[in-house]
Amino acid sequence: MIVALFALLWLLVLRPQRRRQMEQLRMQGTLHVGDEVITAGGIRGYIRQLDEEVLKVEIAPDVQVRLDRRAVAAVVPEEGDEEDEEPEALTQAGSDES
Repeated sequence: MIVALFALLWLLVLRPQRRRQMEQLRMQGTLHVGDEVITAGGIRGYIRQLDEEVLKVEIAPDVQVRLDRRAVAAVVPEEGDEEDEEPEALTQAGSDES
């Protein structure tokens, strides 16, 4: 009974948590200068300098902060086709009403 509960805990909690942690470490290991990132505190900026453990992120023109690499929560994906399609759909819908 206890073994079954431990197995269930491992399958539902520990395994997915370990997978997320590995994905986070992989993402932090593939950072590049110029990437737009979001920090763990919610600050967005662009990587301007990248060292082994410390990086400089520009959060406003001529404002750079030093961050530990582990403080990066996500890399913002480059603008894709999805964002380009939405304004066109709104523009077309607006012109149809006229």
